[in-house]
Amino acid sequence: MDDSAFMRFTIAQQLNEYPELHVIGTASNGKEALKLIPELQPDVITLDVEMPQMDGLATLRQIMVNFPRPVIMFSSLTREGAAETIQALMLGAVDFVAKPENRTDIRKAMKDLTLKIVCAAKAKVKPVVTHQLIRSASEQSTHLNKQVSVYQKTTPVILIGSSTGGPGALNEIVPALPPHFPSPVLIVQHMPAGFTRSLSERLNSISPLNVKEAESGDQLLVGQVLVAPGGFHMTLDEEERISLNQKAAVHGVRPAVDVTLMSLIQHFSRNVIAVILTGMGSDGTHGASLLHSDGGYVIAEHESTCVVWGMPRSVVEAGAASAVLPRPQIAGAIERVIRKMMSN
Repeated sequence: MDDSAFMRFTIAQQLNEYPELHVIGTASNGKEALKLIPELQPDVITLDVEMPQMDGLATLRQIMVNFPRPVIMFSSLTREGAAETIQALMLGAVDFVAKPENRTDIRKAMKDLTLKIVCAAKAKVKPVVTHQLIRSASEQSTHLNKQVSVYQKTTPVILIGSSTGGPGALNEIVPALPPHFPSPVLIVQHMPAGFTRSLSERLNSISPLNVKEAESGDQLLVGQVLVAPGGFHMTLDEEERISLNQKAAVHGVRPAVDVTLMSLIQHFSRNVIAVILTGMGSDGTHGASLLHSDGGYVIAEHESTCVVWGMPRSVVEAGAASAVLPRPQIAGAIERVIRKMMSN
């Protein structure tokens, strides 16, 4: 769905060149799209953020409640730092592609879009209950007085890794961690440069813990969640402070879960809990296998709640999962494992 007739024609024409894809309909605005979806029953929907009558985010909300299926945001607003992109991903969009600024970039954008459509077609999207879509201002206001303290190493460090579908998963799990959570938390979400700041700000606005995009030199603090910035691997230096680098991508991604997890194991040995959430590929499996064999704890998200059961599946098949849990049970399980590890 796109309000530009030229872009609708161009997108449809380009996508139809790929034999595995078939464009079955277009719409100029959200209201028109919502009428066409039950009639055409598309496998995947591409959705512009900017549309007349009903914008893309309002349309996405209606799709996720009434016609849940994979949605890819395709818009000039899905760019570096765009809060709309993060909001769309947390509302249930599977992925996003930036609309090209000029016609010479259309081929590259279409290639990216095609790959993501093929992936999205395999994604599992569940109906969203209306009250899950928006957190009230009163709920957010309860998290204004956030406390952080120095990490004394008496509790394990928590590493959460995610990819496709990850923002939605983080949107559920991070706010469920209690205000007096006793461990520092690191998050590695596969995401391009620029978007992780908006992700951090969104999570911070709905969480009792202090969530921020990691910067070089940051300390590990109890009560704080650090999100690896897009385009940078995140490790710890000799003083156990955050170190960021732009070395070669690992598993085709940067940041990579394995890079951060291996660094944590190097510093804290088995005193680490790794949580591997929804996403394509096998990032995190190598580190999870080493941690599991060393006596640490690894939680893999259960297939039933994954948008893409790739990364957790790889961990499970490698025999590296200490527990395989659906998303709603993960925050509570982390707390229980911390208590158990502290009592040993």
